[in-house]
Parts: sequence; C-alpha cells; structure tokens
Amino acid sequence: ELPRAFEYGIAFDASAITGFGDEARSDLFLHPDPNTLMLLPWRPEHGKVVRMFSSISYPDGSPFECDTRSLLKKAVEDAKKEGYTFSIGAELEFYLFKLDENGEPTKEPYDKAGYMDIAPEDKGENIRREICLTLEQMGIRPESSHHEEGPGQNEIDFRYSDALTAADNTLTFQTVVKTVANRNGLYADFSPKPLKGKPGNGFHINISVEADDSSDNLHYMIAGVLDKICDMTAFLNPTENSYLRFGENKAPGYVSWSSENRSQLVRIPAAVGEYRRAELRSPDPTANPYLAFALIIYAGLHGIKNRLELPEVANFNLYKATEEELARFRRLPRSLKEASRIAAQSDFIKKHIPQPILDIYCNK
Repeated sequence: ELPRAFEYGIAFDASAITGFGDEARSDLFLHPDPNTLMLLPWRPEHGKVVRMFSSISYPDGSPFECDTRSLLKKAVEDAKKEGYTFSIGAELEFYLFKLDENGEPTKEPYDKAGYMDIAPEDKGENIRREICLTLEQMGIRPESSHHEEGPGQNEIDFRYSDALTAADNTLTFQTVVKTVANRNGLYADFSPKPLKGKPGNGFHINISVEADDSSDNLHYMIAGVLDKICDMTAFLNPTENSYLRFGENKAPGYVSWSSENRSQLVRIPAAVGEYRRAELRSPDPTANPYLAFALIIYAGLHGIKNRLELPEVANFNLYKATEEELARFRRLPRSLKEASRIAAQSDFIKKHIPQPILDIYCNK
C-alpha cells in the first residue's frame, strides 16, 4: 500500500475527529512523509510496524487549513525567508502512577523520591532508561533524564534540533513513554497538575535563533516572546487543569525574565556560544507542539524585526516577592476562559492561526 499512499494519499473520515470537519465535508487525505519513517521497536519482530507523520489535504489536493504540522512548516519557512533559523530543545515532565487490580490508573505515585534522587528511592530510573533506549532505537537521542521534584515525577530532555523535528519528537516521546509505562504495569500522566499540592508537569521549551548575517538576536527574540505570551497562552496551556499549575513549584505566574532564575517565565541558562538559548517555562504537555513552536517562532520574529527591548530584569524569587514587587509585572492569564478571550481578540493570533483552529481553542 505504500506506493499508493505516497502517490495518492490515504482517505479518512474527518468528521469523526473533533475540529477536522463535519459530515458535509468529511473526506480528507493523509500524505505520509517518508523522511519521518520510524520502526516501532516495541512491536513484534514478525510483521514489524513503522510510523510516519503526514500532511493533510482536501480531495482536490489543496492543503487542509487545520493541519498544524503544515502551519509549523510555514513558520519555519517564513523565518528562513527573513534570514533566521530557530532551533528548539524540549523538556517534558511526567508522573508515573500505579494501576489498580483492574488495570485502571490510580493517583498513587510509583515512588516517593525527590529531585535528582537515585536508586533505590528513584524507582523510575529503569523505566527512564528503557524509554531512552527505545527512543535511541528510533533514531531520537535524549540528552539527559532524572527524577523530578514530585513523587513519581520524571523528566527527559532532548538535544537541540530544527523546530519540525523537535515537534515530531515530542509526540513520539509521549507515545513511547506511555507505551513503556504500560508494559511495566504503570500509567504515565502528562497532565499539567496531576496531584494537588505537588509540582505540576511542564513542557519547557528551549529556543535559540541563528541569523544568516551572524548577528546576535537572542534578547530581541525573548522580548518578542514576552510581548506576545498572553496572546499565545491559550495554545501553550489549553486545558482548565493547566491553570492550576501556574504560580507555584517553579511554574511561572507573571511575565518576567532573568538569567538562570527558575521562578521567571523566561530564563537564560548559563551557556556560551552556540549553546546560548532562552527557556520558556510556562507551556505544559497538553499543548500541541506544532502550534506552540509556530507561535513562538512568530513571536520571536516579531521581537527581532521590531528590535524590541527587554523589560526590566527580575533577579529575585517571584514566589517570595511582595505585592509591591509583583505589581511591576503583567500576570499570565489566570484561567482558560481569560486566555481564550485574549487569544480571540489578538491580531497577532488571527494573523498566524486559521479561524477554524481559533474557534476550537477559543470557544471552550
């Protein structure tokens, strides 16, 4: 079937998928990208299974406007036309929970270890190792892994790559984590706030930008992201649960930046040369990585093209700041309703997000 799929695409019923259409215009076609072909190493040796990412079109061949992977491709191309290349490294956190006697997820963490603990307290070490080895078999190279602050909470970080590869790897990673956890009798939870009073799960996005003329635009890029962050929040944090995470346990609540300080929305980690980057700490794993990365690229370009200056640096712990100190900073939206209202009224969002997608996100 592969030759036919590559030449003509594979039809599917879009009306069965939320946001993809209704019965009146339900036929869409998948066009697999052979460059994304990967073997699924956990499937049986006999009758091996591969997966590919696909672009989506209407029967007449015209692009489907809600294909978010194509939207990210366009953002990358638009940046390239302006003379800029963005690289992205993702950090995703997740909890491992035990299953009950019926195989259903519980809220009982797999261990009670803390940040950077090791075995035997860190029971997730072997699970993370199996995840990393599986990813390497698929050609994806994790950079590091460790136990996070929450009980049963883990993090695996990735090397820098181009934005499209980073988004593809993010989705692949979540599938691998859930699969490996299930094979070990566990449930992997990527929700923003699985346990009340415990650290939430972040999707920290490290971004760098390289200009064709070798100019240094990192600060302009950060300024652009800070300027448009409230407009983007409905897409970076698209669930009600997302807003339970903000403002505690190193999850930001205000629009701020600093060098190294993890209480800020954006921090600039200690690094030099090609490793200089900005880390955006508000997104969570429920975000669509294609939309998230596309909007971040456009926000970065907005800052670079307009030579935006960074606001005052916040070199103090926002979680321990006084009301007077906090009054100097804009707040991130405090609810999905507020974030959706801001996005629906944003000219920046309307310019880069097709109306059907905007309707899905903002009419919740």
